[in-house]
Amino acid sequence: MNLGAFTDPNNLLAVFVAVVTFATIVTVARPLMNRSNLEARLKSVSSRREELRRKSREALVAAKGGSLRQTDEGLYKKVVERLQLSRLLEDPQVVEKLAQAGFRGPRPVSTFYFFRFVSPFVLAAGVGFYLFVVNDFGLTTMTRFAATVAGLTLGYYAPNIYISNIAQKRRESIVGAFPDALDLLLICVESGMSIEAAIQKVSQEIGGSSIELAEEMTLLTAELSYLPERRQAYEGLAKRTNHPGIKSVTTAMIQAERYGTPLGTALRVMAKENRDLRLAAAEKKAAQLPAKLTVPMIVFFLPVLFLVILGPAILRVMDMMAANGPA
Repeated sequence: MNLGAFTDPNNLLAVFVAVVTFATIVTVARPLMNRSNLEARLKSVSSRREELRRKSREALVAAKGGSLRQTDEGLYKKVVERLQLSRLLEDPQVVEKLAQAGFRGPRPVSTFYFFRFVSPFVLAAGVGFYLFVVNDFGLTTMTRFAATVAGLTLGYYAPNIYISNIAQKRRESIVGAFPDALDLLLICVESGMSIEAAIQKVSQEIGGSSIELAEEMTLLTAELSYLPERRQAYEGLAKRTNHPGIKSVTTAMIQAERYGTPLGTALRVMAKENRDLRLAAAEKKAAQLPAKLTVPMIVFFLPVLFLVILGPAILRVMDMMAANGPA
């Protein structure tokens, strides 16, 4: 074995150059190798997530015995499709109105169109049967016919009035508890929670004050997770509540996420504005109270007051007249 080959400067230089070249190649190629490994790991995680999601869906479907997507295959849907009521009684805002009243999905839409078609005939038939058969109240035939037509008109607008009343009551419940929910949301956000976790936490805490607001905030959390744009979730909340205070809050949250402004500052300002709106609404009701009490006071209180004040005087005058009368 020739030891001169290991001590030859040229050979040592060649080995050194080879080691440096190998180290350079490894250094350059290592990021590419790590990238491919990262992509593989992310792909495996994504596959695992899809597998877990598929299993959870299958378990939920097996528990419910149906599909996760809300479908409507009932009688109302068949009648609406057979008579094409959605085209005959088309209302472009029916879905939004039903959502404001708390009815979501295809089934409430079919139910609304069905009753909007049936209720005029039912109410008109009931009024006509009562006036023409049971008791006419001494009315002329033309008057009874006009009352039947009025029942037909009232039946046409009855479903819209019913939905509007439910939406109004639901909105009042949401607006009454919304400032408190904003205060809780501000506390959660400033403590370091994400906006989704904060909304979910507030929805659990605010349920005792307003079940409707808890439902809307839970739905907002789900939409923030699944909709392609977070802006759509906030705009959906504003449309379902249809209140200027909540619309301003959703607009502020959209702008905070778009421009990167602090969310806590926006929530603090919006909470103060909503408290002011609630106080203004209470003051407005208090200002309307004297005008609303005028008629009940005239009808119920003043006659009793006059009777109490003038009753003794009238009785004394009657006694005096009886005493001075003929013996």
